[in-house]
Amino acid sequence: MKILVTGGTGYIGSHTCVELINRGYEVVIFDNLYNSKEEVLSRIEKITGTRPLFYKADLRDTESMRPVFEDHKFDAVIHFAGLKAVGESVEKPLMYYENNISGTIKLCKFMNEYGCKRIIFSSSATVYGDPAQIPITEECPKGTCTNPYGWTKSMLEQVLTDIQHADPEWSVVLLRYFNPIGAHESGLLGESPNGIPNNLMPYIMKVAVGELPELGVFGNDYDTPDGTGVRDYIHVVDLARGHVNAVEKVTTTNEVNVYNLGTGNGYSVLDIVKTFEEVNNIRIPYQIKPRRAGDIATCYADPAKAKKELDWEAEYDLKRMCEDSWRFASQNF
Repeated sequence: MKILVTGGTGYIGSHTCVELINRGYEVVIFDNLYNSKEEVLSRIEKITGTRPLFYKADLRDTESMRPVFEDHKFDAVIHFAGLKAVGESVEKPLMYYENNISGTIKLCKFMNEYGCKRIIFSSSATVYGDPAQIPITEECPKGTCTNPYGWTKSMLEQVLTDIQHADPEWSVVLLRYFNPIGAHESGLLGESPNGIPNNLMPYIMKVAVGELPELGVFGNDYDTPDGTGVRDYIHVVDLARGHVNAVEKVTTTNEVNVYNLGTGNGYSVLDIVKTFEEVNNIRIPYQIKPRRAGDIATCYADPAKAKKELDWEAEYDLKRMCEDSWRFASQNF
């Protein structure tokens, strides 16, 4: 089976390409390299022995995309391509709506034109807003998103659902991630964001290597065991394997399926800091700062549906996430 992976040189995309190749899928990547490097292809090859075919292309640029579909007949598309920094989305909402939404609509038009109507979409638990229940099941209603990035995910879920309802030949899987951290055990692939990181683990790694003086912890007065926010952190390799399992679902059904990909466990910010310090023997200085607008106290998944229908569950624990994160940072930062 041949799978097109959009944004395949990015953090989650690259790990997913490794797992697809390891399971025997043929992988074609396109990426505009806005927030990733072409060097990732060599690293995927070093891990798997196979170098995926790569197109430098942009979803919004019809001319750069057409050869991708002209040259190949795809069985399914895994769609990661998009801007993803929450803070940047608040500052530049137009850029996010234009890139993420219009880019995805153009992708779907190409898929229609070339007869590939199976898509796995990289969504997010942010679509639940302030969730109506914890742990969060897929039955939990979508809520009010707190930033434009989250709204692009919520809106695109609706776009893809409407496309499938209008044309039953389509098959759509919406994967709502919780908080991906960790890196490939080889130390060759991991998260390396440009500028000051938005997410917790990349920030911790920048402090660990001495690029930043301390970690800012936003709020210690939440209704949680230690007062800091609790989230569901999932190893990126576990997350990648969830996408591979979803390929079978998207290629054997004609419907919309929604799955939470998380561990079902909640860890606080200070749990992460202490575990990182313990397993890697590195001190992470931190300073308590005021709460950020839009942050909620607790958010973690009920992943039972993914276990039942995709035969998937997270395997790696928090210690492994912290060990693998530091191995990548120490070798690459």
